Amino acid sequence: MIERIQWQGHGSFAIAGSLFIQIAPWRVVKRASPPDVILIGHDHYDHCSPADVEKIRGEHTVIIGNKNVARVIDNTTVLREWHSISVDRASIKAIPAYSASDPRHPPEAGGLGFVISLDYFDIYYVGDSQIVPGMEHLRPDIVLLPIDGYGRLTAAEALCLIDMLQPRWAIPYNWGGAGEEATQLDAQSFKSRVRGRTEVLLLPESQ
Repeated sequence: MIERIQWQGHGSFAIAGSLFIQIAPWRVVKRASPPDVILIGHDHYDHCSPADVEKIRGEHTVIIGNKNVARVIDNTTVLREWHSISVDRASIKAIPAYSASDPRHPPEAGGLGFVISLDYFDIYYVGDSQIVPGMEHLRPDIVLLPIDGYGRLTAAEALCLIDMLQPRWAIPYNWGGAGEEATQLDAQSFKSRVRGRTEVLLLPESQ
């Protein structure tokens, strides 16, 4: 499964399993086949881009998000915190994603991360979040997590989350770009500091 995950920059991912799942498409390239599922955890422009969704969605694409996403993207299936939905052979659970101390991602906005159970793997996409209650009960095989701060996990918080969850693989995002993102050196430092069974993969940005 790990080789089927593509990082598309910032917080965007594509997962090509028995279903093709797109997470937070932003500045992505249209593929030959549309995604089966698009997951959007909150309505900030860099996660919830109507233009990107319209570019890649197909007639049968299922779009899943929170209530704020549904106001922006037509035909969004709204998922509430800790609720799950099955799409064909995949199960998707909504995990709270927020920052208790940062107004950019307040709890009342209802932001979501997602646990995607696909092809016998559990993949946890943290979303734009710090460590919040309930995360400690998750046991994903793969965790996709931010490392930049700015209302999301800092590198130090990301290390704590990995210690808590003990995934087999961790893939950081929100690094290597401009502005608020962590630098490539930050990402390398993060990778060198992870201990235990977790393998950190610094994926190249691809489309």
